[in-house]
Amino acid sequence: MYPRLALERAGLLSAEITGLYHHAQLICDFVLATVIPVWEAMWQLPPCLTAFLGSSRMCTLHKPGGQKIMQHLEGEGLKNVIFTSCVKDENVKQIIPKVTELIGSSYRYHRAENLEYCIMVIGVPNVGKSSLINSLRRQHLRIGKAARVGGEPGITRAVTSRIQVCERPPIFLLDTPGVLAPQIESVETGLKLALCGTVLDHLVGEETMADYLLYTLNQHRLLGYVQHYGLDTACDDVEHVLKSVAMKLGKTRKVKVLTGTGDVNVTQPNYSAAACDFLRTFRSGLLGPVMLDRDILEGHPSANTDP
Repeated sequence: MYPRLALERAGLLSAEITGLYHHAQLICDFVLATVIPVWEAMWQLPPCLTAFLGSSRMCTLHKPGGQKIMQHLEGEGLKNVIFTSCVKDENVKQIIPKVTELIGSSYRYHRAENLEYCIMVIGVPNVGKSSLINSLRRQHLRIGKAARVGGEPGITRAVTSRIQVCERPPIFLLDTPGVLAPQIESVETGLKLALCGTVLDHLVGEETMADYLLYTLNQHRLLGYVQHYGLDTACDDVEHVLKSVAMKLGKTRKVKVLTGTGDVNVTQPNYSAAACDFLRTFRSGLLGPVMLDRDILEGHPSANTDP
């Protein structure tokens, strides 16, 4: 998302949040493995529950990794963190009890005799907010989805009407459009967000994203791509890797080249198609578990801090 558009959407959502503030008794902030929530710094919000979304297409959180993430988030001042997976409905059942506990202990809840809970769901684009709502409905109401979902950002375009996810107690959720911060702290953070699908790929460039993904995999010695694509060895030359991927998958195109004897059709690798497949394979989890923020968790800040 371009900075100006992000700023406009953040402003619009801020106005909607202000209008709904007195109706929302809890804010649920949903984040991916590479995104630290910033909403509490942007607005003064009711009690906040952070649901940390892990899915097969992004990362697999094993116990030591989860502990490091929890410690890092606590160091950032975040509390009430739950690791969830909407694909497997993992740990989703922990959310409703925690929600009722937070609301019950909030001064806002005791201002009136409320018999039902209203919760606003916020987060960056394509993080799984709508999927989480549908998962809660499956768990507690045993009925199908109510929030539209998709594999790209921008599916939810406005604050929705209330969606019931639980009967006892009666709990309603408000789904909201995803919004990124108007300014990203560094180019590398922006590339991480792009790899997680929070912006449309073509806005960043598939080959640029593939280059950064290859750099990350090699840096952390995550060489699953070598076996997956049948390469001879690991390589840090993205052009060579994409050429090998294109030839293996048959992603080629014929291009006319002007020579001294006339036009000649030459078969060239389709680098763009190969980059798209590389990104799709990573997001599907076929390259193994990948933690994009491993350097941060290990106490090594990103080398690129330019805005």
